[in-house]
Amino acid sequence: MSSAIQPRWRRQPEARPGQILDAALEVFAECGVAAARLEDIGKRAGVSKATIYLYFPNKEALFREVIRGTIVSAIESGERAVDAFEGSVTENFVAHMRRYWEFIRSPKFAPIFRLVHGELAQYPDLARFYSDEVVNRGHRLIATIVKRGIEKGEFRKVDPLVAGRMLSAPFVMHGIWCRYSDAFTWMSKKSDADVLEDLIDFNLAAISLKPPPARRRGEKTK
Repeated sequence: MSSAIQPRWRRQPEARPGQILDAALEVFAECGVAAARLEDIGKRAGVSKATIYLYFPNKEALFREVIRGTIVSAIESGERAVDAFEGSVTENFVAHMRRYWEFIRSPKFAPIFRLVHGELAQYPDLARFYSDEVVNRGHRLIATIVKRGIEKGEFRKVDPLVAGRMLSAPFVMHGIWCRYSDAFTWMSKKSDADVLEDLIDFNLAAISLKPPPARRRGEKTK
């Protein structure tokens, strides 16, 4: 039996871009951006290197589309959910933090995080792209919620963009490190759900105008 990587999908033309992107994420995660080869991505997707060029001009463009199809699409979904939410701003904030946590804990986020922090310094254009479309946009989404909370008298007066940076950073780092809880004594005594509730309580205490009302931990917001 051949030891070569077998393509996971049959090559349906209309599905090729998505298949290529899924394969690219896997290869980027395994090899890194610098060492990833379009030939290997093609084999994983069941297409030739020439076929990849029909959809993506180079490896950097392919990486951009991987980011757009994973993290950027999650941010867009969060923006729609925040705008459509019916309830208090505090409830909206908690609902967004839960969605944010779920994505951070998803299998796709950790390899992207490692790639971004391990390799993007070698690719200044990709670093700027990631900063603009992911980091800044994610901060602006949280800032939008904070601004509404200030206007509604639920949150104290703070710089919303500063709050966006300060509130998101602990979520990302705790979400990543929860995968290695055995290395941290305090974390090994808590479930992922416990860590999430601690973060929500801490963030609410940081921005609420008055002491936040008692919550049932793990309670789903509408």
